[in-house]
Amino acid sequence: MKALLSRLGIALPIIQAPMAGTSTPAMAAEVSNAGGLGSIGIGAATAEQARAMIGEIRAASPRPFNVNLFCHRPAKARAECESAWLSLLAPEFAAFAAQPPRRLREIYTSFVEDDAMMAMLLAERPPVVSFHFGLPSPDRIAALRATGATLLATATNVAEAQAIEAAGIDAIVAQGHEAGGHRGIFDPDGDDAGLGTMVLTRLLVKTVNIPVIATGGIMDGAGIRAALALGAAAAQLGTAFIACPESQADAAYRAALMGDAARHTVMTRAISGRPARCLANSFTALGERADIRPPDYPIAYDAGKALNAAAKAAGNSSYGAQWAGQGAPLARAMRAAALIAVLAREMDG
Repeated sequence: MKALLSRLGIALPIIQAPMAGTSTPAMAAEVSNAGGLGSIGIGAATAEQARAMIGEIRAASPRPFNVNLFCHRPAKARAECESAWLSLLAPEFAAFAAQPPRRLREIYTSFVEDDAMMAMLLAERPPVVSFHFGLPSPDRIAALRATGATLLATATNVAEAQAIEAAGIDAIVAQGHEAGGHRGIFDPDGDDAGLGTMVLTRLLVKTVNIPVIATGGIMDGAGIRAALALGAAAAQLGTAFIACPESQADAAYRAALMGDAARHTVMTRAISGRPARCLANSFTALGERADIRPPDYPIAYDAGKALNAAAKAAGNSSYGAQWAGQGAPLARAMRAAALIAVLAREMDG
């Protein structure tokens, strides 16, 4: 554990999950200043937006931080599939006196082919870089390592962890099925064993020779302590930080997280096109009723965002991407730095 913490430049074995669209530079800076590793998700950002986010963190903190990139397989446009999906969603749009998009776009560029993002990272040299949904090419990994960055990558099973180790990544984020947000599984169409955080963590600790970071359902110091007892070098928490005032979660998302809705999470493809754990809402219910498959990620997300915008404009907040893990009922609303302090005290028992 100490070796990884030293390499990351942090005092506490606590990493705030990147959570693209929810985390902020302010949150990351507060967490890092408090002794953990703050993170931002830049997978949904352009290179210039990401550069600005990095600048905001550096203006607020001298401490190390993590930037997270999406390495998904680039989407394949399938006109027939996309048309069928828009037809399925049309009655939902109509209920809000809105029209679905005429066509769907691939709204995010995967890092595996985003040369502008790569150039920005080489120029800005963030201290920690992490990958989700897979790995970039060996030459990109080598170039980032040459900047001095510590590299992390998500695994949901042993085979993915072994691929991460073979690629020369420094540590593995073991994402259990309890985790909120998108599954990091490399192949979303492959078999998903659905391993829980504690089982996956222990399997990886016994299988690979690089540090393992446990994530999924960990909400308090007792959960962090349990992960460390199983051999994890650190724990990554996401849902625990959503209610912090520094997050971008809107009022409806916060209210759902702090209410009874927190007790009901489901894994859905309907919102974005990839499996992701969300608070149960009207969109997840639609996905459960659907008899067709959504378009590829992130093409489907173009429709999902448009439907949420139409619903919100009509005063309905039940179509949002309210990502949350199964530990959501344990969420606490406090500043990110205060939460880090509480977690540290709880870890000590």
